[in-house]
Amino acid sequence: MPAHYDALETRAPAEREAALLAALPAHVRHAQTHSAAYADLLAGVSPEAICSRSALAQLPLLRKSELLARQQASRAAGGDPFGGFSTIGWLGLRQAATARRVYQSPGPIYEPEGLAPDYWRVARALVAAGFEPGELVHNCFSYHLTPGAWMMESGAQALGCTVIPGGVGNTEQQLAALADLRPSAYTGTPSFLRILVEKAEQAGQKLSISKALVSGEAFPPSLRDWLQERGIAAYQCYATADAGVIAYETAARQGLVLDEQVLLEIVRPGTAEPVPEGEVGEVVVTVFNPDYPLLRFGTGDLSAILLGPCPSGRSNARIKGWLGRADQTTKIKGMFVHPGQVAEVLRRHPELHKGRLVVSGQMADDQMLLRAELRPGFAAASADLAEALAHSLREVTKLRGQVELLDPGTLPNDGKVIEDARRYD
Repeated sequence: MPAHYDALETRAPAEREAALLAALPAHVRHAQTHSAAYADLLAGVSPEAICSRSALAQLPLLRKSELLARQQASRAAGGDPFGGFSTIGWLGLRQAATARRVYQSPGPIYEPEGLAPDYWRVARALVAAGFEPGELVHNCFSYHLTPGAWMMESGAQALGCTVIPGGVGNTEQQLAALADLRPSAYTGTPSFLRILVEKAEQAGQKLSISKALVSGEAFPPSLRDWLQERGIAAYQCYATADAGVIAYETAARQGLVLDEQVLLEIVRPGTAEPVPEGEVGEVVVTVFNPDYPLLRFGTGDLSAILLGPCPSGRSNARIKGWLGRADQTTKIKGMFVHPGQVAEVLRRHPELHKGRLVVSGQMADDQMLLRAELRPGFAAASADLAEALAHSLREVTKLRGQVELLDPGTLPNDGKVIEDARRYD
């Protein structure tokens, strides 16, 4: 079994960083030239100037909600169903290059698939999970409208594997195929793998599966260990329909290693501002895909950079895995309060570093408390600052709340900007 997919995984971190940053200007220029949406979003931006992480951080951040809104507006006007983000399409959709398939994700959001082999870069994650060329893979992602099944299938085929298009459901048929064909590997959600194992055990059937790459939902250590006890070594990858594989687990089981074609930022929820390494925030990716050139795409997921090298020998940065959702929008006294509003309140007071809005009380008796950390070097909290902060909170959210000023490092490093601590019993 190959230790790594290719030599890119073990190159010096400085070499990788230089290569990614060197590719940025051409990628920005391509997006501006071939994507109507980015021609608008990046109007006035000089591609040659986007050659560093600090310059990249000045570009607008595209969140999934905005991508959906642009697609919906374009479709309502009878225009591009991709909202102008795709550079490929089909006859009648202005693009000269042809898409292989088009998918529908919840929203609905539509995503194109280009002609490149292993379009979503899954083969690298399969190798890290122990898959080998020539193996038979039972693929149990849905083949209906969404791209998950095709993501895994294209990666497996790029690796040289044979694929059973199992899909989801029809458990008895799936077990019959597993018994007759005896695949060694599984791709799909971890929960469906557990269902197959449990059903097989009930039927007295011994599954031939010994390895798995799972995705699409949380994969807790308890389930990982449960599968391992039954002879299945399962690893996870973090992927989205828009960006493809972002990071993947290795045999070291210490975080998820970033894909080689992803430039990752972790930003404070509700803002576009990168956080210090190790701090939890929203995962933002720039993916070097000319067919769907997403720049600073906010996934809406929380994670953090895991410091130090991976014991597997892969030299890319690692993230801690999925740590929750960044969109913590909460309804308080009948009004929605967004993480971006909390960020705006803090932005008005340079003495503050970060904050958390805690909502407590019982139904119909909501109470707000903004707990805000002072920046290092600032003097102890003053009554004037607390009063000014309470005024800003009321002005931005249109709701009254209390304020608590804290020393640096007091708040937990969990990415929460709004904490709903209300009682609903």
